[in-house]
Amino acid sequence: MNQPNASTIALLPREKQCAEIAEALRPQLIAQRRDFHRHPELSNREERTARVVADKLRALGLDEVRTKVARHGVVALLRGGQPGPVVAVRADMDALPINETMDVPYKSLVPGVKHACGHDAHTAIGLGVAEVLSQMRGEIRGAVKFLFQPAEEGAPNGEAGGAPLMIKEGALENPRPLAIYGLHTTPEIAVGQVGWRAGGAQAAADRFTITIRGKSVHAAMPQKGVDAIVVAAECVAALQTVRSRRIDAFQPVILTVGTIHGGAKWNIVADEVKLEGTVRTLDEATRNRVEKVMRETLAGICAAYGAKYELDYQPMMEMVFNDLKLVEESLPALRRMVGDGNIVPAALRMGAEDFSYYQKVLPGFFYRLGSGNPAKGIVAEAHTPEFDIDEECLVVGVKTMAGLVLDFLERNAGGKASGQ
Repeated sequence: MNQPNASTIALLPREKQCAEIAEALRPQLIAQRRDFHRHPELSNREERTARVVADKLRALGLDEVRTKVARHGVVALLRGGQPGPVVAVRADMDALPINETMDVPYKSLVPGVKHACGHDAHTAIGLGVAEVLSQMRGEIRGAVKFLFQPAEEGAPNGEAGGAPLMIKEGALENPRPLAIYGLHTTPEIAVGQVGWRAGGAQAAADRFTITIRGKSVHAAMPQKGVDAIVVAAECVAALQTVRSRRIDAFQPVILTVGTIHGGAKWNIVADEVKLEGTVRTLDEATRNRVEKVMRETLAGICAAYGAKYELDYQPMMEMVFNDLKLVEESLPALRRMVGDGNIVPAALRMGAEDFSYYQKVLPGFFYRLGSGNPAKGIVAEAHTPEFDIDEECLVVGVKTMAGLVLDFLERNAGGKASGQ
């Protein structure tokens, strides 16, 4: 593989062995990723994927392979040959309700469902890391906990799932890791490169539902009622000023109204309209202020028209915050694994990621794995029908993640032991 802007940095002996094993796994990684891509499963429905993962981990001789964690999650422990701490690796498994439109050999076989966010690659990389480390077990100082997580994209309505349920059901306990690593494919970063960011990296995500209540009358006599559609239209327009006029311009905020539904018939003034949307922020104080200002805005407009409102404001995901110390200590290993010129700063992202919940419990580092290749036409963003990855990123993902794990355990070998 040609890595752009790479500069040679000598690998440590264990990292050289790690890289060699990962390179040898290339055909297997591609085949595994394509198998997952052909058989995508929606959030909290990852039965086949979980079965494939668990069978593979058992075949590799991992210890304590637990299944049915948070419905279809798999948690396994690889104990090294020497005492030491525990570190965790997370991979997500679910797909999206998006139709596959690409004519590729590994096209989805499930109508209306596609791996359009790279989780097929994440799962294949997680299994690849487990295989690399299983072949180096005698050199590992401590243990590695693997978390194969369902429902990162969000559990179906009425169901719990994802990282919060994994944590609730003990995925981070017995033994408890000192830190956790995760990665995500990224088309805007070239394959062969890795993006990193310390501190706040991805936005917190909240979801809101607004119900506007007016008074229904005949459309020929609107003065006798309260038109919920007109009030809702005013609310949508006014909510855009929350960002532009009520929040510090230096604080990133997105407020989007995604759906609007109301009215029963063309000649009746609507008495109720529902709006749904999302708020994305990168600062807790700003996050709280947005909700407060939304309530003030809605109250003022509805009072002016004689309408009423309800706002159901639900925090959905926390901000991804990469631990400053962990990032600083991890970067040298990343540079050795892919070359200093291939480590690039990652932009702030307003998209949410439930890896953030693990970071509320443990120091964590979530980095971006370059998977784009304009020469091959691989540029589409995630959550689109055209999304794909350059499969050369699979080996890079395995090398970097395995290298980070080995480096962490070596650096912390004098700390808390894994209880061996």
